[in-house]
Amino acid sequence: MTKDYKRDAELDASDFVLLTDQVPGVILEIRYFSTFNFIGDRIDGYEEPIALLTKEAARALKAAANQAAVRGYRLKIFDAYRPATAVKHFMLWGIEELDQRMKPFFYPDLEKEELFNLGYIAKKSSHSRGSTVDLTLLDMKSGKELDMGSPFDFFGPISHPDSRDITDEQYENRMMLRDLMTKNGFLPFDYEWWHFTLDGEPYPETYFDFPLSVESLKK
Repeated sequence: MTKDYKRDAELDASDFVLLTDQVPGVILEIRYFSTFNFIGDRIDGYEEPIALLTKEAARALKAAANQAAVRGYRLKIFDAYRPATAVKHFMLWGIEELDQRMKPFFYPDLEKEELFNLGYIAKKSSHSRGSTVDLTLLDMKSGKELDMGSPFDFFGPISHPDSRDITDEQYENRMMLRDLMTKNGFLPFDYEWWHFTLDGEPYPETYFDFPLSVESLKK
């Protein structure tokens, strides 16, 4: 009974919302729906290029987006809710030693196994709990992303938020993003300047596994 209940909970999207409905003006570039990611294929579970979050996380992100807009910026989302199936895809890719197509772009200075050993890729992702988001800032005047010193999903010390192997301007851009997110209830991640999780997230122990699709919200 307990196991079945847990399984039902993992497939229940009733507390999730479509981010574009809740945060007007947000920009999406869902990398795992595309082939431009560290694996080089569309990731399992990503059926549509959309972003879903729990209602609580979406509400907090809307507040951050409103404050960003006042400063002349928009939020650009790379990833939000990530099905547990997608994380399994990461794990299977990890044991395919010969598949290193995207190494020059995303992990040029690390061996594949180090991505897991050093904590860049985990067996369970906070994204699957529904209240974590990967994002950056886009300047409304130029229409360009702010320079953060390293691209999204670049695995290495230079992507740690407090890295000083970047310019002062790049560091200030990171700190502005962090300031916007932390003031609106999100916690940063030590390894990735783009990664934030809602403090007091509603499902800290549940790793959801419904597909990333609008249809999932209707069930």
